[in-house]
Amino acid sequence: MAHQHSHGHGYQELKEKNLLIATVLNVLITVAEIIGGIISNSLALLSDAIHNLGDTFAVLIAYLANRISKKDATEKKTFGYKRIEILAALLNAVVLIVITVFLFVEAYHRFRSPEPIHGLIMFVVAVVGLLANLAAVLLLKKDSQHNLNIKAAYLHLLGDTISSVAVIAGSVLIYFYKIYWIDPIITFIIGIYILKEAYVVLKEAIDILMQGTPSSIDVSKVVDEIEKHKLINNVHHVHAWKLDDKQIHFECHIDMVEDMIVSKTDIIRSEIEELLQNKFGISHVTLQFEYNCCDKKDRIKTESK
Repeated sequence: MAHQHSHGHGYQELKEKNLLIATVLNVLITVAEIIGGIISNSLALLSDAIHNLGDTFAVLIAYLANRISKKDATEKKTFGYKRIEILAALLNAVVLIVITVFLFVEAYHRFRSPEPIHGLIMFVVAVVGLLANLAAVLLLKKDSQHNLNIKAAYLHLLGDTISSVAVIAGSVLIYFYKIYWIDPIITFIIGIYILKEAYVVLKEAIDILMQGTPSSIDVSKVVDEIEKHKLINNVHHVHAWKLDDKQIHFECHIDMVEDMIVSKTDIIRSEIEELLQNKFGISHVTLQFEYNCCDKKDRIKTESK
């Protein structure tokens, strides 16, 4: 057990270190692209710099949220601080959308009135940005599969990586063919991709904060499985939700077929917990055992008007 605890602690430190390195890389990219964008007169480069600035804060927020989420539960915060990461993911998704709308407006004005751009400077700065972004993306890729907060930061950086590739392609066309209108077009393409990815994170974060039933859980199937037990008459007042992007919680009232002592219901509780964990991945279960006492026995409790 001690070995497992140590391993988990080391993994958390590694995750935090990766977030911190990604933050520093983004600061360097932002400064380089702002300077390069001003010198080259490239909106695509400046928009990428603004996007990177937002991403710097996004990754920093992810880093701080990750640290705060590990704080112990208290009497005032009995669930601890797990949901701080979901709030951070929500904030990051909203920031992404706001930045993208701003870029769309700027790109529209630039498309109507194209301006000369220094393609070579744009190319060099974009290549530097691509390499740094790629390094940051690789640092967070593994953790993004298991943590919504880090996934939001990862999507910020992935969007930057893709935009850097687009800016490089645009700089080549501008340098050789003077196609200046390609600059705002690239900005539009980058923005559409960012909006799509931000929507996914935003939707999942809102579902968790609204305590919606996890997409992986079919309440009817869960109840049907519990009601197969020969000593259970009815399952009602069911709630299923996520505390964060990993922990699924489930609670319900269970009406027994007969009155029985607590030690006997405790055996049944253990059986149900094992069933829910193994078959549905539900990690935290709260069961209220009853015997013919609830007036309403609807599966989902509705408030009376």
